[in-house]
Amino acid sequence: MATTQSQMVADAYTERTGRAVELVGVTTFGDVTKAQLVQLGGTGVFVSALRDKLVEGGIDFAVHSLKDLPTTQDPRFTLAAIPARHDHRDALVGPVKFDDLAPGARVGTGSPRRIAMLRALRPDLEYVPIRGNADTRIGKVTSGELDAVVLASAGLTRIGRDSEISQIFEIEELLPAPGQGALAVECLADRADLVGFLGVLDDPRTRSAVTAERTVLSALEAGCSAPVGAFAVDDGHTLNLTATVVALDGRQAVRKSTAGAPSAAESLGRLLAAEMIAEGADRLMGEQSH
Repeated sequence: MATTQSQMVADAYTERTGRAVELVGVTTFGDVTKAQLVQLGGTGVFVSALRDKLVEGGIDFAVHSLKDLPTTQDPRFTLAAIPARHDHRDALVGPVKFDDLAPGARVGTGSPRRIAMLRALRPDLEYVPIRGNADTRIGKVTSGELDAVVLASAGLTRIGRDSEISQIFEIEELLPAPGQGALAVECLADRADLVGFLGVLDDPRTRSAVTAERTVLSALEAGCSAPVGAFAVDDGHTLNLTATVVALDGRQAVRKSTAGAPSAAESLGRLLAAEMIAEGADRLMGEQSH
């Protein structure tokens, strides 16, 4: 997945600028460990090795899945480009649609957010935490170990496995992770030459939308493994933002929406998070951490 995403971005730069881009593979701790993502501390496990390479000068820029990036900005680095977002939604891979799964069916996902939201829809199913790349996860369905798995639609499309999707969840059912479907191009903040070059792929509407989503996550002081969903759309005039925090058992949720100017993405995110905390969102999250 990471290689495919990086190649897509490299090709886009070559197409726009005529400059060749060489891919450098970096194995991260998140790639090799067998631990669950939650045990690894969520965000950052795929990011730090790439950032080390940037500092050492082994690479000029790194391509991340934006939802994997910690929301706290490290001053050494800058997000030089957030290209136009791909599909933000979650997808079910399995032989039947979600509603048609038999009671007690085993559904795999590595995300507490997805587990909490799926439980709210179907508490009668068994949700199994899984790790591994998309091919490994889909293999668990093919082998019969699981009845279905839930993955990001964008990722499945990028690796050419979207024909196996049995259902796309709309945001009324599963609100995506902040930044889901978007990629981030990161380089050292002091490389002005690179910042300018990389900026050609930046999509301002995607940037304002994901900034609002990630600000909600940050203001709730939640990591990427918390059951927080957020999605924003910038239509060029107005930014519409919706966010939710769901209890891990799926029984309670706080869901709020707001809208405002795209230039106010951060303040909209902070405002929505404050409203959610006032309605008990922090309590719902606090229950997961004990």
